[in-house]
Amino acid sequence: MSGVFSPTRAKIKERTLRTDKWWLQPLITFGVLFSFIIYATFRAFENANYFVEPLISPFYSPCLSQACVAGSTIAGFTPVSAHVLNFALSPALIILIFPLGFRMTCYYYRKAYYRAFWLSPPACAVAEPHEKYTGETRAPLIFQNAHRWFFYAGLVFNVFLTYDAIISFKNDQGQWGHMSVGSLVLLISSSLLWFYSLSCHTCRHTVGGRLKHFSKHPVRYKLWTWVSILNHKHQQFAWYSLAAVAFADIYVREVATGAWTNFYFF
Repeated sequence: MSGVFSPTRAKIKERTLRTDKWWLQPLITFGVLFSFIIYATFRAFENANYFVEPLISPFYSPCLSQACVAGSTIAGFTPVSAHVLNFALSPALIILIFPLGFRMTCYYYRKAYYRAFWLSPPACAVAEPHEKYTGETRAPLIFQNAHRWFFYAGLVFNVFLTYDAIISFKNDQGQWGHMSVGSLVLLISSSLLWFYSLSCHTCRHTVGGRLKHFSKHPVRYKLWTWVSILNHKHQQFAWYSLAAVAFADIYVREVATGAWTNFYFF
């Protein structure tokens, strides 16, 4: 792909002949992603208001440090000493590396932020301002190839967040069989994260890729067909899960500060 000033392109002064508001979608994408980055950074450095029995923010789970607030660790398991995370300021700064790494290297999000942030290109049939295109063959974009490994790490974190959703069906006294608004918030958040992960192109390739004969692998073929159905909705699951995770953190934070009350249905 050549840039707008390439001698091989048509001699048209305009960046595009489109008359619609083509810039609206990349602008909205930029606004949403940039807002999430600002909020996630703020929350990571805040290092507070991430746990209130029995709810924990997905930004801080799993909390595996002695520096974590009481009750926020899983069965008191703290393999990381307090001074290590004190140096890093917040457990979230370590935890968020993996889910953010998964999203930043995701095939759909690459398209979204390449267009919104780098204007490469900003929209279909709109020339980009870059003179050349090197793809993902050199630093820093070559690190996009780590997407598969972030995908595997993301599955592990999904397990932790599912555990958090299950634990939320306790009351603040630790008794089972109770459901609150927070329970639904964490359940929806963790469920959408699973849908986002399972609809991923890497998941589809992992399940059914490199098979020469589907008939010889009926189980993998069946799984591949299910994942392929989800794959059609990958873009929607990407945005729904992002919004759900952000709201789950906001909800836990507001309940932890006392601004909101975590009402119980029973």
